[in-house]
Amino acid sequence: MSRQWIGLFQELKKECDWLSFRFLNEDSKAYSTRDGKVEEARQVFDRGVMMEVVVDGTLVYAATSDLSEAGLRACFKRGAMRAKQLSPLKLTHFNPKSRGLYQAQKANLGEKKLEQLTTSEIVQHQIKVGELLKKGPHVLSSQLTTILLSTETLYLTSDGAEIHQETAMTLQDMRVTGQKKATIQTRSDHGYMARSKQGGAEGINTDFLGMRADTLIRELNEMLDAPDCPTGKLDLLLSPDQMMLQIHESIGHPLEIDRILGDERNYAGWSFVKKEDFGKLQYGSPLMNVSFDPDLKGEIASYAYDDSGTEAQKTYLIQEGKLLAGLGGSESQERSGLAGVSNFRAQSWNRAPIDRMANLNLEPGSSSLDEMIAQTERGIYMQTNRSWSIDDFRNKFQFGCEYARLIEDGKLTSVVKNPNYRGTTVAYWNALKAVGDPSTFEVYGTPHCGKGEPNQVIRVGHASPACLFSQIEVFGGA
Repeated sequence: MSRQWIGLFQELKKECDWLSFRFLNEDSKAYSTRDGKVEEARQVFDRGVMMEVVVDGTLVYAATSDLSEAGLRACFKRGAMRAKQLSPLKLTHFNPKSRGLYQAQKANLGEKKLEQLTTSEIVQHQIKVGELLKKGPHVLSSQLTTILLSTETLYLTSDGAEIHQETAMTLQDMRVTGQKKATIQTRSDHGYMARSKQGGAEGINTDFLGMRADTLIRELNEMLDAPDCPTGKLDLLLSPDQMMLQIHESIGHPLEIDRILGDERNYAGWSFVKKEDFGKLQYGSPLMNVSFDPDLKGEIASYAYDDSGTEAQKTYLIQEGKLLAGLGGSESQERSGLAGVSNFRAQSWNRAPIDRMANLNLEPGSSSLDEMIAQTERGIYMQTNRSWSIDDFRNKFQFGCEYARLIEDGKLTSVVKNPNYRGTTVAYWNALKAVGDPSTFEVYGTPHCGKGEPNQVIRVGHASPACLFSQIEVFGGA
């Protein structure tokens, strides 16, 4: 990041009541192969600045991708002018104390820099894994996508904050589709882009994905011969890659404080959670412990400071099943009077920060996978999300999974296809009767969480052990 911007910032901050610059510099490379043949190879550069300009207590956002001195001056002038125009109409008075005062640098670039990977190496990786995915007489098509991301941000404020952060990420999606007679099934590597991690080129492991490809094809063949999932109430054991979406939809979104305040009602909906529920609502069973953890190694949404410059620290949102805190940054905490976390984040330089999930995790318990299976007389084990639906209040939900096996008399038995389950959030989480130990704990993430007007698609991390729920409604069907 250029030091000349800091000098210009020091000059411009004298012309308004308060000012911040948030610079973003992001490079992404995406490669995809279908049936072992290269389908896409592209590189995108995204650079720009978001300014917060305050005049007469009125905050206005202004953004530009023109990072010349003239471009930055024009952006600031535009923001200051709009702040003056809007000042008589403001609903709230901006409080500079809602922004951080830190001076820090943080980098997580991994053990091997992403730029050390050549295009040739990535393409060969794609082709080799793609060829392995084509094995088997019933394979119709296969797909592998790899994305490499390098992100750098610089945050400056009038109060003296200067925060520089750099991260590297790898995102991979692998799936295979097969057909046998009239049955068509797809098996993926933990769901769309679930293998999303912070770190460098060490995250691209051809041999590991080759072994995963063999597993996916074996399970695909099992699914093609399997009967439909039965219908009824069964104990439900979920793998960590399905727990990821369960946490995301029925914990993450309902606990976003801006959603609780009604900010998202026109687009993404409200929440069944009310302000008075905090500190009182028994969200789940006493085995349920959910944390906002911005520093779990490798998790995709790890960071030291959010986009308001607030330091990110591990915080329990739910402890022993009781709701304690929400997913709300400093501004939402001020507006609501609720305890929150440092999750005021923006997708890019041309979006204003809002309350966003980051690393939202279910903490491990004490049961091994074998122990959870052994204690289940009549149940089903489901893996990998295939479909989801949840109402505007994040209360009633229905999820479909890719792969499932019945549990009968404490043992995994036959494979069934098209497994689904449904429930309501609080009743479902209160049916949690066993939480997997650290040996079942896995870290996943998604780059595609949408929210906000204008829309923002942001990266979110989730980590979870396997979990067992009592008497959940399950059913079959595509």
